[in-house]
Amino acid sequence: MKIAVVGTGYVGLVTGTCFAETGNKVTCIDIDEKKVKKLSGGEITIYEPGLEKIFLRNLKEERLHFTQDLAEGIKDAEVIFLALPTPPGEDGSADLKYILGVAKELGKIIQPGDYKVIVDKSTVPVGTAERVEAAITESSASVLGDGNDLKKAGAFDVVSNPEFLREGVAVDDFMKPDRVVIGTSSEKSRKIMNDLYAPFVRQGNPIIFMDLRSAELTKYAANSFLATKISFMNEIAQLCERLGADVDMVRKGIGSDERIGRRFLFPGIGYGGSCFPKDVQALVKSSEDVRYDFKILNAVMSVNEAQKLHLLPKIKQYFNNDLRGKKFALWGLAFKPNTDDIREAPALYIIDALLKEGASVSAYDPEAMKNVKELLGDTIEFGENQYECLREADALIIATEWNEFRTPDFLKIVSFLKKKVIFDGRNLFDVNAIKELGFHYESIGRGTATTNN
Repeated sequence: MKIAVVGTGYVGLVTGTCFAETGNKVTCIDIDEKKVKKLSGGEITIYEPGLEKIFLRNLKEERLHFTQDLAEGIKDAEVIFLALPTPPGEDGSADLKYILGVAKELGKIIQPGDYKVIVDKSTVPVGTAERVEAAITESSASVLGDGNDLKKAGAFDVVSNPEFLREGVAVDDFMKPDRVVIGTSSEKSRKIMNDLYAPFVRQGNPIIFMDLRSAELTKYAANSFLATKISFMNEIAQLCERLGADVDMVRKGIGSDERIGRRFLFPGIGYGGSCFPKDVQALVKSSEDVRYDFKILNAVMSVNEAQKLHLLPKIKQYFNNDLRGKKFALWGLAFKPNTDDIREAPALYIIDALLKEGASVSAYDPEAMKNVKELLGDTIEFGENQYECLREADALIIATEWNEFRTPDFLKIVSFLKKKVIFDGRNLFDVNAIKELGFHYESIGRGTATTNN
């Protein structure tokens, strides 16, 4: 099948590459000349484990192409995916200017006798598919004239196909999806989409067809529910600290209940990234637009904002409320491991708070340092590795749970730090084991390992 993907960001590049991997001919379209040039030359523009290998293979096999020209990119495509950004506006609503802008251009390019399926792959509010259809129709009418438009000609259908990709495992998520959700009212587009996704669900996972509005809401509902689980466990962790319970034990106790499940029950310093913060906020705004007060999600956002700085009072208390002149080593800058994405990363909030208190920061992250350097410049230092950033630091703060941080060389840590002090925002270490090593160790929802060091 011939496919076009408009937008080569995270979702667009993964989508285009994975469809090419199953034998489709894919053209990815982007207005960024530099990005198109890099991708065409074999230089991948995002960090995602496992993506580069199949990207290079499909580029070599000429199943994957890149262009800036929208008309050229969609010329022979049967399916056109819109994988464009939907950033939050000032009021929290998703900004659809990029999607609707492309929709208007498509209305001018698509020919009446050339049927195409237009797929909303971006995360969009309920009703967006209808707005995309209207934009294409209105734009085409201005070109075709005499009361004609592409919808009357049966030249296209708009489909909602939300993505459920987790950064760090996006290739596996796409190639082996738990489910594929497709919203459409057209039998013709339903068959095309079913054929397109059939190779990805050979093990029996479902392709779930539904109406357009339900598909659009499903994406927001899924992410908002997961964000709710995270904030709930962070609230439980707060209670554990006050009642003397251990959140790890509580997590295991409730996670073994199949009605609850084990995933997304790990407490920490809040969620970040490009999806959860934006999607929860957008669903709340959509609720407000229809005069519904989504109380749970308002609480989720409030809890998460506070949780990002949960370690700060602990740090200030240890240093007698005076952080001036103190140096802190920070492990982890990405919002989660296995990505270089720093959007809404809790580490950035911690850095900002420490700098305002008069402290300095030396940070290390396996993938995200370049992005943070572009954002913060020389306001903080960066270590060449996880141990170099510890040199002469008063304490270590852990903000991202990269695997290489889980079993570090504690003798090296001791040799570089001024004092054996760790504030762990991701609960990487066993409290009793770290206490035996002589550290003052504070984490989330667990007992404090206290020493006289």
